[in-house]
Amino acid sequence: MGCSSSSRVVFLVVLLGLVAVGLGQVKDAEDPGLVMNFYKDSCPQAEDIITEQVKLLYKRHKNTAFSWLRNIFHDCAVQSCDASLLLDSTRRTLSEKETDRSFGLRNFRYLDTIKEAVERECPEVVSCSDILVLSARDGIVALGGPYIPLKTGRRDGRRSRAEVVEQYLPDHNESISSVLEKFGAMGIDTPGVVALLGAHSVGRTHCVKLVQRLYPEVDPELNPDHVPHMLKKCPDAIPDPKAVQYVRNDRGTPMKLDNNYYRNILESKGLLLVDHQLAHDPATRPFVKKMAKNEDYFFKEFARAIKILSENNPLTGTQGEIRKQCNVANKHH
Repeated sequence: MGCSSSSRVVFLVVLLGLVAVGLGQVKDAEDPGLVMNFYKDSCPQAEDIITEQVKLLYKRHKNTAFSWLRNIFHDCAVQSCDASLLLDSTRRTLSEKETDRSFGLRNFRYLDTIKEAVERECPEVVSCSDILVLSARDGIVALGGPYIPLKTGRRDGRRSRAEVVEQYLPDHNESISSVLEKFGAMGIDTPGVVALLGAHSVGRTHCVKLVQRLYPEVDPELNPDHVPHMLKKCPDAIPDPKAVQYVRNDRGTPMKLDNNYYRNILESKGLLLVDHQLAHDPATRPFVKKMAKNEDYFFKEFARAIKILSENNPLTGTQGEIRKQCNVANKHH
């Protein structure tokens, strides 16, 4: 029996649909996006090498772990988790590392050390953005925080995003509603933001960032018992940014990621304005109180927020590139 022209059209439409689906599957097979253990076939040792390097470097230089934790925030929060933070300035573009908002970021050379170790095993396979994220994961463990399983498969961006850093990265002097809004745009909710700021439980704050709470008048909201220590550490109203003048974020357990931070800020011992606001704003205070009482709850929310942050708008598949050196984009001929 002959086929009518209308049934032939239907057949063609169905066939084209199947081809389109097939093509979609081919594309998806080429670009699985972020997955657990992305390098299991192309570089099976990659994650072990990164973990081993982080442990070695942490043993030698304890403050590297704070840097790795800050890196994930400063890179992934600015439009994409693409290691644009690591690019040096060029004649045409300013590096994100050199913007005011990146003040105090350091230890980038240790990421280069990790990259070199990975390159020796698998040249041009593992991206700098994955190294940045996994070193943060392992740095969190070194500081006594939770182990957070994170996906890999990111590729590296080719340009700095210095011009938009202010737009995306919350500042320590911004209102809590503005901080919540910026993180909310990445899909991180209020308890997630409260947990992420718990990273202020480790490391230190340079006097440049907190003198406005001490001079010309001491902020009356600061705990008076805490003020003499802050004034001793930051004796100048206009500190020299190159001088090593700082206050430890948590005098009790400065090297440990724990919930002590929340107890401190409830007692008005937070160094930065954002710390103080976090403890006293009605939107965030209930979560601060809960995390101060329950470290497991803090770790659970912290892990969830880091995971969302690490998956913020990554480059995958054929987007971007695998940089040979983390501080410069590859030369394309």
